[in-house]
Amino acid sequence: MNQPFSYIHPQAEVADNVVVEPFVTISKDVQVGEGTWIGSHVTIMEGARIGKNCKIFPGAVISAIPQDLKYKGEKSQVVIGDNVTIREYVTVNKGTEVSMKTVIGDNSLLMAYVHIAHDCVIGKNCVLANNANLAGHVEVGDFTILGGSTNFQQFVKIGRHVIVSGGCLVNKDIPPFVRAARHPTTYAGVNSIGLRRRGYSTDQINQILDVYRILYIRGYNTSTALKYIDADIESSADKDEIVNFIRESVRGIMKGFKSSSSEE
Repeated sequence: MNQPFSYIHPQAEVADNVVVEPFVTISKDVQVGEGTWIGSHVTIMEGARIGKNCKIFPGAVISAIPQDLKYKGEKSQVVIGDNVTIREYVTVNKGTEVSMKTVIGDNSLLMAYVHIAHDCVIGKNCVLANNANLAGHVEVGDFTILGGSTNFQQFVKIGRHVIVSGGCLVNKDIPPFVRAARHPTTYAGVNSIGLRRRGYSTDQINQILDVYRILYIRGYNTSTALKYIDADIESSADKDEIVNFIRESVRGIMKGFKSSSSEE
């Protein structure tokens, strides 16, 4: 159902049962899937690919060109999965020639004023709370929660099932299954509650805790900790995910908390 005060470019592909409220602008080279609702004053620019049953609230701007001087007008995209909720005044910029797309996974929630810069990849079932700001090329794993007013430096990677507390400034990679908090951002424990909700067993969670005790509690440097983890922790998919994430990290991972750190 399209309102007479909205503009939909003739070359846009909008499913028949999409609801478009007044004062929406949808440009050419846009695709919107079935059952999606687009609130008033939303702007959807060229290159947007929006899935089924999404909700986009007033004032959001989807697929604007990157705020990146390297961008030269390439035909890049924003790809949004199914059942994604995008609240008021969220901005999602399209990709650059590096990856040609910015991606938001299925079932994710972007609360008001979130900014997703060019070439970011947000996994499935993620929650980004109000005013979370992601610079370019940030990757966020599935089932991860980013707290309000968090800021993520470009190229940072966040693993699956992570919780980042509100107000954190993140400039290092955060490995899977953990909680991150404090200033500067440091390890604050394993996301045990979230893992239980996702069906992880007590044995799985205990093994993850054992890995992070070696990595963050015993005072080893990262390379030494990895040697002990390889030697002392039984092989499993969860252990391998953590170890591979750390070994593949380019920026390096966040540090463990020390009592001498400036927390306040």
